[in-house]
Amino acid sequence: MAVLSVVISIVLLILLISWLKLHPFLAFLISAILASVLLGLPLDSIAPTLQAGMGNLLGPLSVIICVGAMFGKLVCESGAAQQIGNSLMALFGQKYLTLALMFTGFIVGIPLFYNVGFVILIPLVFSIAYQTKLPAVYLGIPLLAALSVTHGFLPPHPSPTALVPQFGADMGLTLVYGLIVALPTMLIAGPFFSRFLKDINATPLKTFVPEDKPQEALPGTLNSFLTSLLPVLLLALTAGLPHLSDSETSSPLLGFVGHPMVVMLLSLLLAMFTLGKPSGLSMSKMLDGFSDAIKDVAVILLIIAGAGALKQVFVVSGVSQDIGTIFSSLAINPLLLGWLMATIIRICLGSATVAGLTAASILAPMAAQLDVDPNLMVLAIGAGSLMCSHVNDSGFWMFKEYFNLDLKQTFMSWTMMETLVGVVGLFMILTLNLII
Repeated sequence: MAVLSVVISIVLLILLISWLKLHPFLAFLISAILASVLLGLPLDSIAPTLQAGMGNLLGPLSVIICVGAMFGKLVCESGAAQQIGNSLMALFGQKYLTLALMFTGFIVGIPLFYNVGFVILIPLVFSIAYQTKLPAVYLGIPLLAALSVTHGFLPPHPSPTALVPQFGADMGLTLVYGLIVALPTMLIAGPFFSRFLKDINATPLKTFVPEDKPQEALPGTLNSFLTSLLPVLLLALTAGLPHLSDSETSSPLLGFVGHPMVVMLLSLLLAMFTLGKPSGLSMSKMLDGFSDAIKDVAVILLIIAGAGALKQVFVVSGVSQDIGTIFSSLAINPLLLGWLMATIIRICLGSATVAGLTAASILAPMAAQLDVDPNLMVLAIGAGSLMCSHVNDSGFWMFKEYFNLDLKQTFMSWTMMETLVGVVGLFMILTLNLII
C-alpha cells in the first residue's frame, strides 16, 4: 500500500502539471499533502514536515543559484559572452564552425542558465548563418547540445546543484566527472549529429538577427574566458588539491574557498571589477541586472522547494525503505534506474529540472542502499532528465519558433539531439562507473 501511495502521488503530480497546467510548485505541494495523508502521517505534522523539507533543500542552494544567476547576467551584459563567441569563431575558422559553436555554448553555458543562454547565443548562430549561407539548424544544434549538457550535468545549474546534497555527493567531484562525460556527449549530439541536418532549410525570423556590440566595446579575450570559467576553475581546483596532497586533512582555508557558495560569491565580486567596470557598467546598472536575474530564477527556487517537500514526506513516512527493498531485489544497475526514472518523468512533464528533482525525491532517501557513487547518480539522473524533449517542453517550442521550423523538422533535429545527449551521457556515465 505504501508503494502504491507513492505511485498515486507521482501520477497526481504529472496530471496537475501536464493536464491542469498548474504551476509545478503548487503541484508539488498538493502531491506532497496527498502523499502524507495516504502514508498515514499525523495531520498536525504534515505542514511542519513540508516546511522542513523545503528549508533543508533550499537552505544550501538558494545562495548558490541566486548568485550564480547574477554572475551569468553580468557575463552577458558585459559582452564577455559575445567576445568568447567571436574569439572561438576566429580560432576555429569556417571549416570547423560547428566545433566553435559547440565550445561557445559550453563555455558561455556554464555561468548562464539554459533559457538565458538560449536567448543570448541563438542570435550569434543566425548572424553566422546569414554570413556563411550555411543552414541555421546545422549551426545551431552543436551550440544547443552544449547548452543542454551544461544544464543537465554541471553545477552551478539548478538541477545538478540541487541533486548533489540530496545524494550526499561532492560538488567538485560531480563537476569533474560531469566535464569528463560532457565532452564526448556534446561532440556526438552536436557537431557529429548536425552533419545529418544540412537538408533542413529553415529561415530564421529576421527579428532575431543580432545587433552586436562593436569589438572595441567588448572586454578582453583572456579576461572574458578566465572570468566566465572562474567558478569551474575554483571548484575543480579545490576538489583536486586534496587528492594531490599526502595530508589526510584538508586545509580549513581550502575548505572555505572551495565551498560552492563562496566560489560563486568570489566569482561575482571579481567579475564586477574585471568585466562590469571595464565594460562601462555602472554600479546601479549592475545592481539592476542582478535584480532581474533574481526574478529569472525565483520560479526555479520555488520548484526546488516543492520537490524538497515531497522528498521529506517520503523520508519521514519511511516509505523510502520499502521502495529501497523492492529496488534492491531488481537486477538493474542503480544508475540505469535513476536515468530511467528521470526519463519517464521528463517525457510526462517536459521540464528537465522537475524530472531530475522528482526522480531524486524518490531515490535520494534510499541512496545508501543503492551502493552507487553518488556523484555518478547525480549525472545519471541529469542525463535522463534531458531525454525525449517534445511538445510539453518549453525548449521544444523555443527552438521551433526561433528557427521557424515545422513540427516534423523540430522532432528530427531538436528532439533527436536531446535524446542523443541523454543516451550518450548515460553510456559515458556507465563507462566511468567501471573505471572508478
